[in-house]
Amino acid sequence: MHILPPERAALAAAAACAGIALFQLVLAVGAPLGRAAWGGTISGRLPARFRAASVLAMLVWSFAALVVLARVGLGPMPPAAWTTWATWVLFGLLVLGALMNVASRSPWERYFWGPYALVLAGLALVVAGS
Repeated sequence: MHILPPERAALAAAAACAGIALFQLVLAVGAPLGRAAWGGTISGRLPARFRAASVLAMLVWSFAALVVLARVGLGPMPPAAWTTWATWVLFGLLVLGALMNVASRSPWERYFWGPYALVLAGLALVVAGS
């Protein structure tokens, strides 16, 4: 028995992934939020190469949202064996991302994105283990 049902964890994880995707989209179109992303070393608007990376990140996070939904039988993709390992990979990457963010010099990454990634990792763990 889970503290949080896998379906609810998947919905929350998908919403959190969508939030990151939206943030990356905002960065890609030139919002002056460089201090809150990519190590926090760039103030203001990101240079073109980082904005291009944000487009790619937006696509990856959107796909991650679909994967966690598919893992529990929700969303447009059917559940498949690969969604199990993909959710475990996502969990591992989120733990690594949380550690990297907590170690960052950027206050945004240390105090917002680090905990955000850690909570998202917990949700991914519930989904992956279901």
